[in-house]
Amino acid sequence: MKVKSDPQPFFFEDDGIIPNNPKLPVILYPGALSDKPEWAESVFNGNGWRNSWENGVFDYHHYHSNTHEVLGVTHGTILLQLGGESGRAFDLKADDVVVLPAGTGHKRITASGGFRIVGAYPDGMDYNTRVENDGKREQALGEIAEVPLPRTDPLHGEDGPLKALWSSV
Repeated sequence: MKVKSDPQPFFFEDDGIIPNNPKLPVILYPGALSDKPEWAESVFNGNGWRNSWENGVFDYHHYHSNTHEVLGVTHGTILLQLGGESGRAFDLKADDVVVLPAGTGHKRITASGGFRIVGAYPDGMDYNTRVENDGKREQALGEIAEVPLPRTDPLHGEDGPLKALWSSV
């Protein structure tokens, strides 16, 4: 299967509610799985991003402070808010992939009927779910700082652009 690699980085600052990641950008791979978007889970798992699931995205701002996350749209479209209320909304469609560094807020604004997305985590990490004003902000900031860089890119494995983009920060 052909996997395109035209990564686009986006930085989001701590807005006082959603921490985002102070060092690492979100990486958008538009049209990355243009041949077979439904193979996202298999591609992620084969590149060491496991503990995968297929479902939707919560309709409230949340983030994971203990791991990075990859999301691949397999069916339909979504308007996904990244970075908290002061962040940015992205129109994603089946075949788009986005990698969220630990701490990045994300929320579904709208989605088409039949929308599906696959998520996975480097080395199959178990993830937590943090929400605004949960009383654990200081703990979350410490956890975000301790999350290691992934060993592989979820689309391209050991030689993918994610490692270069994140290690150059």
